[in-house]
Amino acid sequence: MPESSETVREVLLQQNEEFQRLVQKHEELEERLTFLSGKIFLSEEEKLEEVTLKKKKLALKDKMAVLIRDYEGKRPSGPSEARPSPA
Repeated sequence: MPESSETVREVLLQQNEEFQRLVQKHEELEERLTFLSGKIFLSEEEKLEEVTLKKKKLALKDKMAVLIRDYEGKRPSGPSEARPSPA
């Protein structure tokens, strides 16, 4: 039975330094975005920063998803779940 993404995430948080670093950076960007979104008015620089932070956050999320898929791909599977070998 495949593990849930949340379970895989927890395992990676405990065992994978790169995943830990990505999650930490993602949380830092989220904190800054929360701060910016709480402001009534954003300067042009802050608007640009907000867009940049959102793109960086999305890129980090994509990298975390790759690590999760890689982890799931390395898990042993039963005969009915055999994966074809890459060409």
